[in-house]
Amino acid sequence: MNEPLLSVRNLKKHFVGSRSLLGTAQGHVRAVDGLTFDVARGETLALVGESGCGKSTAGRLVLRLIEPTSGSVRFEGENLEGMSASALRAFRAKAQLIFQDPYASLNPRMTVGDTLAEPLLLHTDLSPADRTSRVAELLQTVGLKVEHGQRYPHEFSGGQRQRIAIARALAPAPKLIVCDEPVSALDVSIRAQVLNLLQDLQQKFGLAYIFISHDLSVVRHIADRIAVMYLGRIVETASAVDLFAGPRHPYSQALLSAIPIAQPGAVRDRRLLPGDPPSPINPPPGCHLSPRCPHVRDVCRTLQPPLDADASHHATACHHWRDIASSGTVRASADAPSPELIRLFARFGAPTA
Repeated sequence: MNEPLLSVRNLKKHFVGSRSLLGTAQGHVRAVDGLTFDVARGETLALVGESGCGKSTAGRLVLRLIEPTSGSVRFEGENLEGMSASALRAFRAKAQLIFQDPYASLNPRMTVGDTLAEPLLLHTDLSPADRTSRVAELLQTVGLKVEHGQRYPHEFSGGQRQRIAIARALAPAPKLIVCDEPVSALDVSIRAQVLNLLQDLQQKFGLAYIFISHDLSVVRHIADRIAVMYLGRIVETASAVDLFAGPRHPYSQALLSAIPIAQPGAVRDRRLLPGDPPSPINPPPGCHLSPRCPHVRDVCRTLQPPLDADASHHATACHHWRDIASSGTVRASADAPSPELIRLFARFGAPTA
């Protein structure tokens, strides 16, 4: 079996929630509470879940933009912990980040050309002429014109700015890109174009993606595998096809049942979870979903369920998922537009952005 490009084991990040007058920590926010997953070369793994579940924190931990409380992250077999400054810089040339907000992620005082040349200055020894050539190549790769390099970010639309952010991530020729909600700030028609661009770049350069999103209708068309997060933990992971065909965890079922149906008048069988998510400062013992789960039993309130995988590598962190699955599951709507339809709409039915 080939070694994964990225391997994460029992990764945790606990932030100080409050301090006493003397500066003593009085509580910790368990933002990420024991993540374990792998990402293969050229694969797209989606991290999905509601706001506050720890998706973005996990993405930053993987890139070592913040230090973990415990656990390990290995990239191409090398542990990121204890890396020297030079080794860490070499790693960051191979692993890049696309931010959610294309309006805030670009420096308004730098031209687009200077923005794209900056990572080349940091991570390559290209000559000035070669850097100029590389910047022009990057602009054309993401569907922009060479002359756009002389403009400033405020002169572009939101979709164009996100293309510039993608070009910046591509500049040092990475192997892994963490996409942190890259289309959530864009119009629906522009989202399809940016998703198509990401897929085309993945095929062209063999990129691996960690795609962070709360929008399952977007994830369905770009992800190879999906990991569902709830309150800092992964509760279910499976291929995109298997998860949408038959989610097993009650939280995954609730998420999928909330996807709008692309058919007027159609009614979906909603799986509503009562109450609000518990505080990450004081999460419940056992299964974190136990205060809201309609299938809760005594063991759920005391014992944390392991992420149990079957022969198809569909893993579920639920003591009773087999009983739940036998009682019927929520499936994705067959009326949702196909990936082919989305690509046709993006290429021929919407304005370029």
